[in-house]
Amino acid sequence: MSHSVDEQLSFLRSLIQARSFCDSTLRFLESLLVSKDVKSLIEVRSSLTHLLRSESLSVIRSIAAKTVHDKLLVLDFFVRAFSLVGDQQSCLALRYEALVMREHKSASCQWLQVSPAEWLSFVENAVHNGFHAVAEKACEIALSCLGNNDDLKHGRDPVPENLKAVISEITRLRNCAMASVASRSVQVQTAEYLKRKTTEQQKPDLIYTEKRCLASTSFRNGIKRQNIRKLREHQSLQQISSELNGRHPNLRLNDQFNCDFFSLN
Repeated sequence: MSHSVDEQLSFLRSLIQARSFCDSTLRFLESLLVSKDVKSLIEVRSSLTHLLRSESLSVIRSIAAKTVHDKLLVLDFFVRAFSLVGDQQSCLALRYEALVMREHKSASCQWLQVSPAEWLSFVENAVHNGFHAVAEKACEIALSCLGNNDDLKHGRDPVPENLKAVISEITRLRNCAMASVASRSVQVQTAEYLKRKTTEQQKPDLIYTEKRCLASTSFRNGIKRQNIRKLREHQSLQQISSELNGRHPNLRLNDQFNCDFFSLN
């Protein structure tokens, strides 16, 4: 990344640390994603994701004693920020935290109650992006909350029909999420089992390969020893031939037969 981009990232960090959770900060963040080439965009997006994850954790920890309203404002800011950089996992995680917090506090603050449409929207996004475990948990909470809805309890029209439709859809999505989680669990267990079986099956092959390697090494060493022995015999033969030729200049020892003949005399 260029020096100017590093400076812009540093400026964004300073805005977050100064608790400037407003639209202007989000617009500045969005401006950093404007790039002329794909490579630069990927690098900047990755850097922004890392920065936002780090800073969001720090900020959320620091506002533990703040009011629900303040917490929700911060969560909303980071939800929008993560959405801009395309970090769906972090975006959904913070949306989930905000929904659960609102539902938990809605008993004393009615305006915080999560609407059926909000629950359905979140569950659909979670399932669509493959976060089935989170979707399953959200469905359970949503169904529990919607089941306690006063309109549904008292059978008021026409709201109950809408609620029933939402509950039916959330139930369907919950079943899909549960099936996906169970399927994933089976796939993981199957993969681990196959890996373990493959390892066990390879052990005899490894032993057999090691034995073959040892046998092959022994064979090669045997050939080397035999060649060394032949070389020494040949050198000895040449030495004898040289000595005999020195005593009998008119004789030439050129083969093993002549060597054997003179060695007998």
